[in-house]
Amino acid sequence: MPWARRKLSMLMAVRGAGVTDLNTLNALEATDRSIFVPSHLAERAYEVTTLPIGFGQTLSSPDVVGLMTQALGLKKSDRVLEIGTGSGYQTLILSKLCKEVFTIERHEPLSQIAQRRLDKIGVNNVHYTFGDGFEGLPDQAPFDAILITAAPDKVPSKLATQMAEDSRLVLPIGPQGQAQRLIRVTRKGSRFYESDLGPVRFVPMLSGVAQESMDSN
Repeated sequence: MPWARRKLSMLMAVRGAGVTDLNTLNALEATDRSIFVPSHLAERAYEVTTLPIGFGQTLSSPDVVGLMTQALGLKKSDRVLEIGTGSGYQTLILSKLCKEVFTIERHEPLSQIAQRRLDKIGVNNVHYTFGDGFEGLPDQAPFDAILITAAPDKVPSKLATQMAEDSRLVLPIGPQGQAQRLIRVTRKGSRFYESDLGPVRFVPMLSGVAQESMDSN
């Protein structure tokens, strides 16, 4: 199947999953997902599924990327904190929809690869950090939106304190291999409200930073 037809099929599946926000759909359509997967998986780049990217991490399915992005309700003036840079695919989608993205990755090789990848295509509003996502970036807080791309057991308390008023935090919650739910936390003044966006499956969110070499998998 030609690439254009594969992307169209992917976008139709994303719409079918409930992604209706035009800005999110346009960002997905404008992004070449094939550059974010290992070369031997390039033919599968537009499948609506997760794909391995090494270091025990995965590239999220495009329908889940769409749903999480849509749930953030981003504005062009927003400053966004992303926990889990991974391949950089979600990072790029966010960068198209907001003013700045601050992204943290606990696997240093993945952070470096993602930065080189996004630099190569001219992305200039993303700031990369190798570090512990549970800590966030207090020196850059508060953030208008926070996205977590791995699953903790509960909302990390330090990240909740880095939310601006009227901000949104979207994350999966639950242990690996068991039921996980996609949750949106909205801050209104000093109050926090949670809404359940449905079932998901993510790798666990781990504390600290990983120690590995570039050839780890």
